Amino acid sequence: MGSDRAHPTVPRLSEQSIAPGERWIYSAGFNVEPDLRSTGRIDCELADLDRLATAGARIAILAHQGSHRDATAGSLEFAARYLSRRLGRPVDYVAENDTGAAAARSHSLAPGGIVLFGNARVHAGEERNDPELARRYARLGDRIAVGGFSKAHRAHASNVGLIDLLPAVAADNLLDEIDALTPWTGTRDDLLSVAVLGGTKPEKTVHGLEILTRSYDLVIPGGVVLNTLLRVRGCAIGASELGPAPDRCARVAAAVLSRRNRAAIHLPEYVLAADPRAPGGPPVPLPVDDGVPRELAIVDYVVRPSILRRLEAPGRAGRAVVAGTPSRYRDGHGRAAAVILRALGGSRWHTVLMGGDTVADLPWGGAKCTGGGSALEYLVTGTCAVIRAFERNLTRGAGR
Repeated sequence: MGSDRAHPTVPRLSEQSIAPGERWIYSAGFNVEPDLRSTGRIDCELADLDRLATAGARIAILAHQGSHRDATAGSLEFAARYLSRRLGRPVDYVAENDTGAAAARSHSLAPGGIVLFGNARVHAGEERNDPELARRYARLGDRIAVGGFSKAHRAHASNVGLIDLLPAVAADNLLDEIDALTPWTGTRDDLLSVAVLGGTKPEKTVHGLEILTRSYDLVIPGGVVLNTLLRVRGCAIGASELGPAPDRCARVAAAVLSRRNRAAIHLPEYVLAADPRAPGGPPVPLPVDDGVPRELAIVDYVVRPSILRRLEAPGRAGRAVVAGTPSRYRDGHGRAAAVILRALGGSRWHTVLMGGDTVADLPWGGAKCTGGGSALEYLVTGTCAVIRAFERNLTRGAGR
């Protein structure tokens, strides 16, 4: 294995000998919308699935979309149809995934046959890595290839649970995404390091703000991260969104603001606010210090000119990560995003966009990573739940 890889001891699918008729489970990360607005999380796994099918493996795919917690987990039949078109071979769909009937269907596959089984997240035990659910999944195959970098930070039954039960290898797309992110990890004194943190997920604050303010030079918050920071500072934020874990994020934001950080934290002088009941309505510019009226929500902000000059000035090379949309871009509020992306698209910058929504929403022709939370966790820790599971099980896994 090449020494330039981030985790060279993790067994890789392309280095395995695959005999016709072998039963493989493929753990995928097909968390995309049924309208297929963005298919990057499926497309990146096509080569690994084709490798298995061409070798004559019998493939049972386990994937997810949405969440059991908020009843958004739906049918994946749309993904099976899309896979059939892209792979140029039939991909059947079976709604069950942990029953005797599902196991029987996996046994009935012909060499090279593929079945996408039902959404793993319909089960409450999936997201808490229930060992009994993992054992039921394990009846679908004899070996497992784990792809789906977008859920590599989640210790779920369909990835980590199965790694603990079956001979396991990593799909090449998972390890390739990890290798591609390595230049953005750690502290670099030779580069100007900038992190743009947006969106609504708590990990942008809990992991991103907490760690990247220690290792990067400039952090530009947007979305829930910005709203939380302003609230902690005592600014009125009206009806602005605070995400699903506001108290936890507030504690982290308060600790970050109270300590000495390597990074300067950009807080705007002006925000743009709009009525949240009328998405896309015209925003109102408001001074941060005056606060946002109760009936309005922050949807965008004005980047300070001094920050833009710093991003656009010639000088030492820079690296930047954009994790989450800085503003409510999908609702038509793209002022901050436009100026930030223009600045970070300059020749001195090595910039990556991270996360399915970020990649789908923002116009960007440069480096992209469809894993949002997993990419951010890897960026700040150098590992993730799936990698830790492989490293625990190396002495027993396939590819030894």
